[in-house]
Amino acid sequence: MENAIKKYWPVFLLPTLAAFIIGFIWPFIWGIYLSFHKFTTISKTTFVGLSNYVKVFQDATFVNAFWFTAKFTIVSTIIINVIAFVLALALTRGLKGTNVFRTVFFLPNLIGGIVLGYIWQILLNGILTNMGLPLLALNANYGFWGLIILMCWQQIGYMMIIYIAGLQNVPGDLLEAASIDGATSFQTLIKVKLPMVMPSITICSFLTLTNSFKLFDQNLALTGGEPAKASQMLALNIYDTFYARSGAQWKGIGQAKAVVFFLLVITIALVQLYFTRRKEVQQ
Repeated sequence: MENAIKKYWPVFLLPTLAAFIIGFIWPFIWGIYLSFHKFTTISKTTFVGLSNYVKVFQDATFVNAFWFTAKFTIVSTIIINVIAFVLALALTRGLKGTNVFRTVFFLPNLIGGIVLGYIWQILLNGILTNMGLPLLALNANYGFWGLIILMCWQQIGYMMIIYIAGLQNVPGDLLEAASIDGATSFQTLIKVKLPMVMPSITICSFLTLTNSFKLFDQNLALTGGEPAKASQMLALNIYDTFYARSGAQWKGIGQAKAVVFFLLVITIALVQLYFTRRKEVQQ
Protein backbone atom coordinates (compact mmCIF):
# COMPACT_ATOMS: atom_id res chain seq x y z
CA MET A 1 0.00 0.00 0.00
CA GLU A 2 2.79 2.40 0.96
CA ASN A 3 4.66 1.66 -2.28
CA ALA A 4 1.49 2.28 -4.29
CA ILE A 5 1.01 5.67 -2.61
CA LYS A 6 4.61 6.65 -3.36
CA LYS A 7 4.19 5.56 -6.96
CA TYR A 8 0.88 7.29 -7.67
CA TRP A 9 1.18 10.38 -5.43
CA PRO A 10 1.02 12.74 -8.46
CA VAL A 11 -2.45 11.38 -9.22
CA PHE A 12 -3.66 12.27 -5.72
CA LEU A 13 -2.01 15.69 -5.92
CA LEU A 14 -3.41 16.59 -9.34
CA PRO A 15 -7.01 17.54 -8.37
CA THR A 16 -5.86 19.88 -5.60
CA LEU A 17 -3.13 21.38 -7.78
CA ALA A 18 -5.59 21.92 -10.64
CA ALA A 19 -8.09 23.61 -8.32
CA PHE A 20 -5.32 25.84 -6.91
CA ILE A 21 -4.15 26.87 -10.39
CA ILE A 22 -7.69 27.52 -11.68
CA GLY A 23 -8.95 29.22 -8.53
CA PHE A 24 -5.88 31.24 -7.51
CA ILE A 25 -2.81 31.24 -9.77
CA TRP A 26 -4.56 31.97 -13.08
CA PRO A 27 -6.84 34.74 -11.70
CA PHE A 28 -3.83 36.25 -9.91
CA ILE A 29 -1.81 36.39 -13.14
CA TRP A 30 -4.79 37.87 -14.97
CA GLY A 31 -5.19 40.44 -12.20
CA ILE A 32 -1.59 41.61 -12.59
CA TYR A 33 -2.08 41.79 -16.37
CA LEU A 34 -5.30 43.82 -16.04
CA SER A 35 -3.68 46.24 -13.60
CA PHE A 36 -1.77 47.69 -16.57
CA HIS A 37 -4.94 48.19 -18.62
CA LYS A 38 -8.11 50.22 -18.82
CA PHE A 39 -11.08 47.90 -19.26
CA THR A 40 -14.75 47.22 -18.77
CA THR A 41 -14.53 43.48 -19.46
CA ILE A 42 -11.47 41.26 -19.69
CA SER A 43 -11.99 40.91 -23.44
CA LYS A 44 -11.95 44.67 -24.06
CA THR A 45 -8.75 46.11 -22.62
CA THR A 46 -6.51 49.07 -23.45
CA PHE A 47 -2.90 49.07 -22.31
CA VAL A 48 -2.04 52.16 -20.19
CA GLY A 49 1.30 51.14 -18.71
CA LEU A 50 1.98 52.36 -15.17
CA SER A 51 -0.76 54.98 -15.35
CA ASN A 52 -3.06 53.01 -13.05
CA TYR A 53 -0.36 52.67 -10.39
CA VAL A 54 0.39 56.38 -10.52
CA LYS A 55 -3.30 57.14 -10.02
CA VAL A 56 -3.45 54.74 -7.07
CA PHE A 57 -1.12 56.94 -5.02
CA GLN A 58 -2.81 60.10 -6.26
CA ASP A 59 -6.13 58.85 -4.90
CA ALA A 60 -6.62 60.55 -1.52
CA THR A 61 -9.15 57.91 -0.43
CA PHE A 62 -6.57 55.14 -0.91
CA VAL A 63 -3.90 57.01 1.05
CA ASN A 64 -6.37 57.72 3.87
CA ALA A 65 -7.48 54.08 3.84
CA PHE A 66 -3.86 52.95 4.09
CA TRP A 67 -3.14 55.04 7.20
CA PHE A 68 -6.47 54.10 8.77
CA THR A 69 -5.71 50.41 8.11
CA ALA A 70 -2.14 50.70 9.42
CA LYS A 71 -3.29 52.34 12.64
CA PHE A 72 -6.07 49.79 13.06
CA THR A 73 -3.66 46.89 12.45
CA ILE A 74 -1.11 48.09 15.01
CA VAL A 75 -3.68 48.73 17.74
CA SER A 76 -5.71 45.55 17.16
CA THR A 77 -2.61 43.31 16.94
CA ILE A 78 -1.25 44.58 20.25
CA ILE A 79 -4.56 44.43 22.12
CA ILE A 80 -5.59 41.02 20.77
CA ASN A 81 -2.27 39.33 21.53
CA VAL A 82 -1.83 40.86 24.99
CA ILE A 83 -5.36 39.98 26.15
CA ALA A 84 -5.24 36.53 24.53
CA PHE A 85 -1.93 35.73 26.23
CA VAL A 86 -3.17 36.95 29.62
CA LEU A 87 -6.30 34.82 29.27
CA ALA A 88 -4.17 31.82 28.26
CA LEU A 89 -2.03 32.28 31.36
CA ALA A 90 -5.13 32.42 33.54
CA LEU A 91 -6.71 29.35 31.95
CA THR A 92 -3.58 27.19 32.31
CA ARG A 93 -3.49 27.56 36.09
CA GLY A 94 -6.01 24.79 36.76
CA LEU A 95 -8.97 27.06 37.48
CA LYS A 96 -12.43 25.53 37.83
CA GLY A 97 -14.55 25.76 34.69
CA THR A 98 -11.55 26.24 32.43
CA ASN A 99 -13.09 24.28 29.56
CA VAL A 100 -16.27 26.34 29.75
CA PHE A 101 -14.29 29.60 29.60
CA ARG A 102 -12.27 28.34 26.63
CA THR A 103 -15.46 27.49 24.76
CA VAL A 104 -17.11 30.83 25.54
CA PHE A 105 -14.08 32.85 24.44
CA PHE A 106 -13.69 30.81 21.25
CA LEU A 107 -17.34 30.94 20.09
CA PRO A 108 -17.24 34.45 18.51
CA ASN A 109 -14.65 33.19 16.02
CA LEU A 110 -17.23 30.78 14.61
CA ILE A 111 -19.63 33.58 13.59
CA GLY A 112 -19.28 35.12 10.14
CA GLY A 113 -17.68 38.56 9.98
CA ILE A 114 -20.55 40.18 8.09
CA VAL A 115 -23.03 38.94 10.70
CA LEU A 116 -20.85 40.16 13.55
CA GLY A 117 -20.54 43.53 11.86
CA TYR A 118 -24.28 44.09 11.71
CA ILE A 119 -24.82 42.77 15.25
CA TRP A 120 -22.19 45.11 16.69
CA GLN A 121 -23.46 47.98 14.56
CA ILE A 122 -26.87 47.68 16.21
CA LEU A 123 -25.34 47.20 19.67
CA LEU A 124 -22.78 50.02 19.53
CA ASN A 125 -25.11 52.49 17.82
CA GLY A 126 -27.68 51.78 20.52
CA ILE A 127 -25.12 52.51 23.24
CA LEU A 128 -23.95 55.70 21.51
CA THR A 129 -27.56 56.88 21.03
CA ASN A 130 -28.35 56.37 24.70
CA MET A 131 -25.23 58.36 25.62
CA GLY A 132 -26.18 61.18 23.24
CA LEU A 133 -23.10 60.61 21.04
CA PRO A 134 -22.82 60.45 17.22
CA LEU A 135 -23.42 57.13 15.50
CA LEU A 136 -20.51 55.05 14.16
CA ALA A 137 -21.16 56.18 10.59
CA LEU A 138 -21.06 59.84 11.62
CA ASN A 139 -17.72 59.84 13.45
CA ALA A 140 -14.56 58.19 12.13
CA ASN A 141 -13.02 57.88 15.61
CA TYR A 142 -16.05 56.02 16.94
CA GLY A 143 -15.97 53.87 13.81
CA PHE A 144 -12.30 53.08 14.43
CA TRP A 145 -12.82 51.97 18.02
CA GLY A 146 -15.96 50.11 17.04
CA LEU A 147 -13.89 48.09 14.58
CA ILE A 148 -11.24 47.50 17.25
CA ILE A 149 -13.86 46.19 19.69
CA LEU A 150 -15.38 43.95 17.05
CA MET A 151 -12.03 42.57 15.89
CA CYS A 152 -10.87 41.90 19.44
CA TRP A 153 -14.14 40.21 20.38
CA GLN A 154 -13.89 37.90 17.37
CA GLN A 155 -10.16 37.09 17.41
CA ILE A 156 -9.07 36.95 21.06
CA GLY A 157 -10.56 33.51 21.72
CA TYR A 158 -8.86 31.94 18.72
CA MET A 159 -5.46 33.38 19.63
CA MET A 160 -6.01 32.35 23.24
CA ILE A 161 -6.32 28.69 22.18
CA ILE A 162 -3.00 28.90 20.32
CA TYR A 163 -1.29 30.48 23.34
CA ILE A 164 -2.76 27.82 25.64
CA ALA A 165 -1.26 25.11 23.42
CA GLY A 166 2.11 26.88 23.55
CA LEU A 167 2.06 27.29 27.33
CA GLN A 168 1.10 23.65 27.85
CA ASN A 169 4.13 22.60 25.81
CA VAL A 170 6.61 24.44 28.04
CA PRO A 171 8.77 21.66 29.57
CA GLY A 172 7.92 21.07 33.21
CA ASP A 173 11.56 20.56 34.16
CA LEU A 174 12.35 24.13 33.08
CA LEU A 175 9.58 25.51 35.29
CA GLU A 176 10.74 23.30 38.15
CA ALA A 177 14.35 24.44 37.72
CA ALA A 178 13.25 28.08 37.75
CA SER A 179 11.29 27.48 40.94
CA ILE A 180 14.26 25.77 42.62
CA ASP A 181 16.50 28.69 41.63
CA GLY A 182 14.11 31.04 43.43
CA ALA A 183 12.65 32.74 40.36
CA THR A 184 9.48 34.71 40.96
CA SER A 185 6.35 34.18 38.84
CA PHE A 186 7.17 37.28 36.82
CA GLN A 187 10.78 36.19 36.24
CA THR A 188 9.59 32.74 35.19
CA LEU A 189 7.17 34.33 32.75
CA ILE A 190 9.81 36.60 31.19
CA LYS A 191 12.80 34.26 31.22
CA VAL A 192 11.17 30.86 30.65
CA LYS A 193 7.59 30.95 29.38
CA LEU A 194 7.81 33.79 26.86
CA PRO A 195 10.92 32.44 25.06
CA MET A 196 9.38 28.97 24.93
CA VAL A 197 6.07 30.16 23.47
CA MET A 198 7.67 32.32 20.77
CA PRO A 199 6.41 29.93 18.04
CA SER A 200 2.88 30.62 19.25
CA ILE A 201 3.60 34.35 19.35
CA THR A 202 4.87 34.12 15.76
CA ILE A 203 1.69 32.39 14.61
CA CYS A 204 -0.67 34.70 16.49
CA SER A 205 1.17 37.83 15.38
CA PHE A 206 1.06 36.65 11.77
CA LEU A 207 -2.66 35.86 11.93
CA THR A 208 -3.67 39.08 13.65
CA LEU A 209 -1.51 41.25 11.39
CA THR A 210 -2.80 39.74 8.17
CA ASN A 211 -6.42 39.44 9.33
CA SER A 212 -6.46 43.05 10.51
CA PHE A 213 -4.76 44.45 7.43
CA LYS A 214 -7.10 42.70 4.99
CA LEU A 215 -10.29 43.20 7.00
CA PHE A 216 -13.28 43.72 4.72
CA ASP A 217 -16.63 42.27 5.74
CA GLN A 218 -16.66 43.74 9.27
CA ASN A 219 -15.69 47.15 7.89
CA LEU A 220 -18.46 46.95 5.28
CA ALA A 221 -21.11 45.94 7.81
CA LEU A 222 -20.10 48.10 10.78
CA THR A 223 -19.31 51.50 9.22
CA GLY A 224 -19.44 51.07 5.44
CA GLY A 225 -16.44 53.42 5.35
CA GLU A 226 -18.51 56.37 6.55
CA PRO A 227 -18.41 59.26 7.16
CA ALA A 228 -17.21 60.27 3.68
CA LYS A 229 -14.92 57.21 3.46
CA ALA A 230 -12.97 58.34 6.56
CA SER A 231 -13.32 54.88 8.19
CA GLN A 232 -12.72 52.99 4.96
CA MET A 233 -10.02 50.32 5.10
CA LEU A 234 -7.91 49.18 2.16
CA ALA A 235 -9.95 46.12 1.17
CA LEU A 236 -13.19 48.10 1.22
CA ASN A 237 -11.53 50.94 -0.71
CA ILE A 238 -10.48 48.51 -3.45
CA TYR A 239 -13.99 47.06 -3.59
CA ASP A 240 -15.48 50.54 -3.74
CA THR A 241 -13.10 51.62 -6.52
CA PHE A 242 -13.78 48.55 -8.66
CA TYR A 243 -17.54 48.21 -8.24
CA ALA A 244 -18.94 51.55 -7.03
CA ARG A 245 -17.19 53.96 -9.40
CA SER A 246 -18.37 54.17 -13.00
CA GLY A 247 -15.99 54.37 -15.93
CA ALA A 248 -13.52 51.98 -17.55
CA GLN A 249 -10.53 53.69 -15.94
CA TRP A 250 -11.65 52.77 -12.42
CA LYS A 251 -11.57 49.04 -13.13
CA GLY A 252 -7.88 49.21 -13.94
CA ILE A 253 -7.15 51.47 -10.98
CA GLY A 254 -9.03 49.12 -8.68
CA GLN A 255 -7.01 46.19 -10.02
CA ALA A 256 -3.77 48.12 -9.51
CA LYS A 257 -4.85 48.85 -5.94
CA ALA A 258 -5.40 45.12 -5.41
CA VAL A 259 -1.86 44.34 -6.59
CA VAL A 260 -0.39 47.04 -4.32
CA PHE A 261 -2.51 45.69 -1.46
CA PHE A 262 -1.19 42.17 -2.07
CA LEU A 263 2.42 43.39 -2.03
CA LEU A 264 1.81 45.32 1.21
CA VAL A 265 0.32 42.30 2.98
CA ILE A 266 3.13 40.00 1.80
CA THR A 267 5.82 42.49 2.86
CA ILE A 268 4.32 43.07 6.32
CA ALA A 269 3.87 39.33 6.89
CA LEU A 270 7.43 38.47 5.85
CA VAL A 271 8.95 41.23 8.00
CA GLN A 272 6.92 40.10 11.01
CA LEU A 273 7.89 36.45 10.50
CA TYR A 274 11.55 37.37 10.16
CA PHE A 275 11.74 39.28 13.43
CA THR A 276 9.60 36.92 15.54
CA ARG A 277 11.31 33.75 14.30
CA ARG A 278 14.69 35.18 15.34
CA LYS A 279 13.39 35.14 18.92
CA GLU A 280 12.28 31.51 18.86
CA VAL A 281 14.09 29.04 21.11
CA GLN A 282 14.86 25.55 19.85
CA GLN A 283 13.43 22.98 22.27
